Amino acid sequence: MSRAKSANSRELLTEKMMALDLFYNPEVSMLRTPFHSPGYHTTLTAESHPAVHRTHTSLQYALGLLDTELPEYEQRAAAIIERVLTLQDRDRNNPTYGIWPWFYEEPLARMAPPDWNWADFCGKELVLTVIRHGHKLPTGLKEQVCESIGDACEAILKRDVGPHYTNIAIMGAFVTLIAGELLGRNDFAEYGLQRLKKLKLFTDELGAFQEYNSPAYSTIAIIELSKIRTYSVSSEARNLASSLLDVVWRMAAEHFHAATGQWSGPHSRSYSTLLTAKIKSFLQTASDGKLHLLPEAELEFEPEWYESGISCPEPLLELFTRAEKRQLEQVYFRHKETGFEKTADTYMTPEYAIGAFREEIMWNQVRGFVGYFANGGETTYLHLRCLHDGYDYCSAVLHTVLDRNRALLGVRFLTNGGDTHPNLDRIDGSITADDFRLRIELGGCLERVQVTSEGAAAEVSVDGMHIRFERLFAAFGAGPASGWSWEISREGERYGLDLVIHTGSRTTIDFNALEEAAFLFSCVIGQAADTEIQVVKEEGLVRARYADSSGEGAARELAVALKPESARN
Repeated sequence: MSRAKSANSRELLTEKMMALDLFYNPEVSMLRTPFHSPGYHTTLTAESHPAVHRTHTSLQYALGLLDTELPEYEQRAAAIIERVLTLQDRDRNNPTYGIWPWFYEEPLARMAPPDWNWADFCGKELVLTVIRHGHKLPTGLKEQVCESIGDACEAILKRDVGPHYTNIAIMGAFVTLIAGELLGRNDFAEYGLQRLKKLKLFTDELGAFQEYNSPAYSTIAIIELSKIRTYSVSSEARNLASSLLDVVWRMAAEHFHAATGQWSGPHSRSYSTLLTAKIKSFLQTASDGKLHLLPEAELEFEPEWYESGISCPEPLLELFTRAEKRQLEQVYFRHKETGFEKTADTYMTPEYAIGAFREEIMWNQVRGFVGYFANGGETTYLHLRCLHDGYDYCSAVLHTVLDRNRALLGVRFLTNGGDTHPNLDRIDGSITADDFRLRIELGGCLERVQVTSEGAAAEVSVDGMHIRFERLFAAFGAGPASGWSWEISREGERYGLDLVIHTGSRTTIDFNALEEAAFLFSCVIGQAADTEIQVVKEEGLVRARYADSSGEGAARELAVALKPESARN
C-alpha cells in the first residue's frame, strides 16, 4: 500500500471512529447500538432491548481506536477490551469454553443456542490488537488478552470446522495461525496452517468455495485471506492465501453484472438481494477506485479493512466492467460417498443477469433463483421465495433448469428440514400457519415496472424487457378454491406475484399426510424460440420437458418429487 493511500485510509478510519464515539457508553465501556438480529441464536427482541452492547462490534471499535494512533483514544480502547474479556467463558469444563455471547445483556447460558463462531470473530480482533498495538496495552492487560486469545484458539481447535464452512474455516485459520506465531504456540500455528491446506485441497477438488458466490461471505473470505498474506511469517501460508484469493476474486469478477452494478446470482448466503453500500464500497476500495460504484461522498469505510492488504488482482478488474454475454456453470457441493452434487448456473447479457441453483433449500439467506435487470440506469431484481407467515421457509426445496433466457422452476417440500433456519428449528412433519405461499418478488427500482396476470400466466415488464411466468403444475393436498391463479400484491417497495397455498385462520399443514405437494413453472425473458413444454406425472414425480421446435439441441427436463420426503443426510 502506498504511503498516500495509507494516510487516506487512516483519515477515513479516524472519521469512522469519531462517528462511532456517539454510541460509546462509558458506564459499560462498550458500544451501545440499536438491536437487530437474524432471528436465531438470541432470545432478545427489539421490544425487550431496543439497544444492546455488542461484544464483537465493541472489540472492532477498540482496535479501530488504537489504529488511529491518537493517544487520547488509548485509555478508552483498553477499557473496552478489559470489559469484553470478562464476558468470555474461561472455564474449561463448560461446553462454551473460549467463546463470547453476542451481547453484554445476554449471557451465554441464555442464548438459544450460543454462537461458536464468536471465538473466531472476537479472537481475530484481539490477535490484530496485539500484533499492531501490544506495546500500547498495560502489561497486565496484554497478558490477559494473550490468555484470552489462547482460550479462543482452544475453542476453535475443539470445534474443528471443516472446509465446507468457508468463511469460518478461513477466519479460524487466521486466528490460530497468527496467534500461534504471536504466542509461540506451535500447536496453534500448525493447526492453522493445516486448516488452510485442507481448504485449498477441498477448493481445488471442487473448483469453487462450497459457501458459493456469497457477496457478504466472499468479502469476509477476501479480508481474512488478505490478513493471512499480510501478517503470517510462514511463506507457505502466504502462498496458500494468495492462491485462494485468486479463486474468490475470480468468482466475484465473473459474477459481476456491469449494467446493473450487481453481484449476479445464485448466492449461497446473502443478507440483501441488492448490494449494500458497504459491499459496493469494499469493491471500489479494493480496486483502488478503478471500479466506480458510488460517489466518493457516499463511500463507507469499515475499520476491518484498515491495514489488511486488500487488493483486487489487476488482471480481473476488466471482468467487473465488461458488458457481454456470459454463461457460468459450477458444481459447488459434492458428497463423496453418494456422488450427489449441487450445481449453480448463471446467464448474463448486457441487459440482465439470471442465477439459479439446480437444487437448493429456500432459506432466507439463499438466493436460489434471482435476476437483475437494468432499468433506466437503476436496477430491478427478481427473487423466487416460499413464505411461511411472511418468513422464508427452509423446508421448501427449489429445483431449476436454466437454459439461457428461459428456465423451468420447481418447488417440493421436506418433512424434516428447517423452518426459519436449516438446523436450529427443524420441523417434525408439520407446521402451523396463518399464511403459506410461493412468491416471485420484485424489488429495487419499481419505476417503469408493470405486473399483470391472467389465469396460469403472469407477465412482468421492466423498462420494456418482458419476463413471462407460466404455472405448469400445482398440487398441494386439496388446493385452494381459486384454482392456483396468480395474485398481485405490493408491500412497500416490493411487488409480489403470489400463488397462495393457505391464508386466513391458523391451520396445521401435515406434510407427511400430503400425497402431492409440488409446483412447476416456466420463465422466459424477452423472446424465446418456439417451445413446447410437456408436463407428465409418473412414479411419484412430476416432469416438465421442453425442446426447441427446430429439433436442434438437447431436450431439457425438470423432475420434482410429488410427495414430501425427508432431507438428505
